[in-house]
Amino acid sequence: MPTTPQREPGCERPAPSRRSQRGLDWFTFFLANVQTGFGPFVAVYLTTQAWTQVDIGLVLTVGGLFSLAGQIPGGALVDAVRPEKRLAIGAVVVIGLTALAFAVWPTFPVILAAEVLHALASCVLGPALVAISLGLVGHKAIGERLGRNARFSSMGNGLAAAAMGACGYLVSSRGVFVLTAVLLVPALIALARIGDREIDPERAHGGPVTPKSDARVISLLRNRPLMILAACALLFHLANAAMLPLMGGIVTMRSSHWATVLIAACIVAPQLLVALMSPWVGRQAQSRGRRPMLLLGFAVLPLRGVLLAVVTDPYLLVAVQVLDGISAVVLGILVPLVIADVTSGTGHFNLAQGLVGSAVGIGAALSTTIAGYTIDHFGATAAFLVLAALGAVGLALMLIAMPETRPKEE
Repeated sequence: MPTTPQREPGCERPAPSRRSQRGLDWFTFFLANVQTGFGPFVAVYLTTQAWTQVDIGLVLTVGGLFSLAGQIPGGALVDAVRPEKRLAIGAVVVIGLTALAFAVWPTFPVILAAEVLHALASCVLGPALVAISLGLVGHKAIGERLGRNARFSSMGNGLAAAAMGACGYLVSSRGVFVLTAVLLVPALIALARIGDREIDPERAHGGPVTPKSDARVISLLRNRPLMILAACALLFHLANAAMLPLMGGIVTMRSSHWATVLIAACIVAPQLLVALMSPWVGRQAQSRGRRPMLLLGFAVLPLRGVLLAVVTDPYLLVAVQVLDGISAVVLGILVPLVIADVTSGTGHFNLAQGLVGSAVGIGAALSTTIAGYTIDHFGATAAFLVLAALGAVGLALMLIAMPETRPKEE
């Protein structure tokens, strides 16, 4: 039976049951498992099915465009639908069906449709997960809760990448997508363990709307801290998205025999750091404020860019890439946390998540183009320095313009 949310004496902070907290932990874990299957394994699988690189690139590009275009509508849909769990279940099922489509019908029309559906479902699932978290624990505990989400997501990503890599090697690349679909079952079981009545619908959408708050959608564009955050997020991903692919190419040229292992280490090592740091970052954001943590995450990026420009040893490059874990954990926790701060009382928390997500997507999409042009004309060192400079601009904007958003009562 669903449990009624309990209130801590003398305050508005909810005390969700251990069952619901654990359910959210494992839903986050298995959701990361499921999403991992749609990473680099897509290109590998389609190559084994005799697809041309042009067709693979076209499908991935279309999926990326729909993912970018669906961010704001996806957030608006999460704000509009009650309860959030129902929407999350639907999105997970759609992703499972797309995984089966990949495995069973690897034809161009089916794969194209599956890639589009996966992109749109992911645009809903991301905001829904954060909305469920906020509705479950409330604003005063959301920092620590997002830290737990990041830890379980990181563990899920790492273990899923290893399991799917082994599956692709021992069984077939098709088996990766069958495994992805199978992992939906524990994800849905974990989601079912979260008590429906423990998720406050008003809290989950940035409410309740206060009389002094402007709840119109246009008010988000007039929300100065939100717009600054979106601009900083755009600049961050403009600088960050191309760094790992660019470094991967350099490692391959300098140490082709160990390139695959080194790149895998560059992916796994930051994930381990995320798993270790996430709860601490969440607690620090709650106790010390959002701005110090944000500045830490943004400051690491230009430092990493400069180090990648000057370090030549491929093994040291892996050590430098570990710094990415600091930025990943800080932004993964602090961005939704700050959005929750600045949209409190508007009822448009999830729409704001979509707006910032669009800024992130635009920055990431342009990053590889800028890096590619720079490396072709001026070399790899210049490319890393340009990316570092863009990161420094984001840090400067954060330092100069971004206010502290932690509510005073915390």
